[in-house]
Amino acid sequence: MAAPTSASLSTVDFWADADRHLVRYAGAGEFTREIIARAEGSFLYTESGREILDFTSGQMSAILGHGHPDIVATVRRQIGELDHLFSGMLSRPVVDLARRLAETLPEPLAKVLLLTTGAESNEAAIRMAKLVTGKHEIVSFARSWHGMTQAAASATYSAGRKGYGPAAPGNFAIPVPNSYRPDFTTADGELDWRRQLDFAFDLIDAQSVGSLAACLVEPILSSGGVVEPPPGYFAALRDKCRERGMLLILDEAQTGLCRTGSWYAFERDGVVPDILTLSKTLGAGLPLAAVITSAEIEQRAHERGFLFFTTHVSDPLVAAVGNTVLDVLIRDDLAERAAALGAYLRGGLERIGERHSVVGDIRGRGLLVGLELVLDRETKEGSDELGALVTRRCLELGLHMNIVQLPGMGGVFRIAPPLTATEDELALGLSILDAAIGDVVARG
Repeated sequence: MAAPTSASLSTVDFWADADRHLVRYAGAGEFTREIIARAEGSFLYTESGREILDFTSGQMSAILGHGHPDIVATVRRQIGELDHLFSGMLSRPVVDLARRLAETLPEPLAKVLLLTTGAESNEAAIRMAKLVTGKHEIVSFARSWHGMTQAAASATYSAGRKGYGPAAPGNFAIPVPNSYRPDFTTADGELDWRRQLDFAFDLIDAQSVGSLAACLVEPILSSGGVVEPPPGYFAALRDKCRERGMLLILDEAQTGLCRTGSWYAFERDGVVPDILTLSKTLGAGLPLAAVITSAEIEQRAHERGFLFFTTHVSDPLVAAVGNTVLDVLIRDDLAERAAALGAYLRGGLERIGERHSVVGDIRGRGLLVGLELVLDRETKEGSDELGALVTRRCLELGLHMNIVQLPGMGGVFRIAPPLTATEDELALGLSILDAAIGDVVARG
């Protein structure tokens, strides 16, 4: 007898099959109990006919929304012309994308390696840094997220460290400069990030075996609660790296390519990394990532036999998509649009904060904004339950939100709508969030 098609399965059968056959991969989290049938623009549509506003751009990746016509046209054309090649072969989309990415960046960033995911790009960047420096120790933030492959996971501290055996040797964490929850403070109670950074590297120096290779950090810690280090921090961090012969690697998986209101988040600080990694936003929802470095570092890596020969390195299909992403970002001036929409979004969130005392902090840049929920604004006491309830109520009302819940913090909503969203769509999301917080608070 022929197996039933997915469309003919009842909802009960669908979830029975999902529970029976899918590996769960989100820690203690469960799958959202909605069957998504299609997506368009800023919205998801379920099989039951519900419309859900997507305030996370998929997995923080679909910066042009879902089903953008230019992306659709590129995929349709490219899949019929040239999709995949032997990894040692090159195509025009790959070389074009490498050149065009370099043109968006300051010198000396000019050499590009095209891969698939953020974890893979960070893996390659760490591997390159170790080979070039001849050292192996890696420093990253204590609430970092860099991926789930071995070296990337070893540099990830926000989740997923327990139960898997030893991490790669020589990985160290430094504290996050969180202005809302400062650990080192000035006389007036503000974050003293310089003293915090000095203390952090005193500890690194004490633990290091003299083999510090690189510091891998996000310009804005997204999974770490949308925490943006203060102006001046990254220049001081770069100096710490230079003093120790370390490379500075910036992971712009979620901040790169216009989301924060500029092409790259590091532009605010006037600091150019030794190695830059991109992913998520580069493919606008398709698996495309990049490692970008200087000709000097690439030459040293090459001379020492740098090896990162993977199945989907330099694939032409996704490279063509990456070129289309750049076309749209430039044509529609989406950096400026993200800045303007970000100001609109922040204004709406601030008005929500005026109405609801459970809103403790609003932070971020452009269309990557964090809203932290607390039980008490004075003590900043957080509540996992509060965040979970508001998230659930948002979904019931037609808004998909993602909340970060880490020890010592309240629930932090990561709000990252597409750069193509309209003010009306942002207003709808704000009104749903406002109502959801009100409903949860009213229920006590």
